[in-house]
Amino acid sequence: MAEELALLVADVFEAAGALRRAGEALAGAEGQTQARWQLMSVVSEESLPVARAARRLGVARQGVQRIANELVRDGLAEFRDNPDHRTSSLLALTPSGRRALEAITTRAEAAHRVMGEGIAQADLATLRALLRRLTEQTDQWAEAEAGTGAEAGE
Repeated sequence: MAEELALLVADVFEAAGALRRAGEALAGAEGQTQARWQLMSVVSEESLPVARAARRLGVARQGVQRIANELVRDGLAEFRDNPDHRTSSLLALTPSGRRALEAITTRAEAAHRVMGEGIAQADLATLRALLRRLTEQTDQWAEAEAGTGAEAGE
């Protein structure tokens, strides 16, 4: 069981690398990076403070702040006043940002159709469910380990 899981983890990392490369190519075709695409996507439904966007993306706030500043500089996003917090502005897409995101999304949808050829919908659904389950169990393990480590250091 442990050996099969180790092989699966290696396959997931390999797939993640391939998907990152594909994402960079998709975003690059529209003059963007995958990181910019991800941030535009996260704030496309609702304006968010940079710190919350970073948490959703699972990355450091400082990196997201840098990308947010680039998007604002390029007219793809803007900072708006946050009614809930004076010192934490909300990042929102501009109409230009929405057009850029839509162009990348259209490319991605076409790419996904090609990538998914020959894979049954049921297999994709099963794979997604299993990956979500593995992610949850991994997160639970990591939280328990962090708790154990904190207790050992006390």
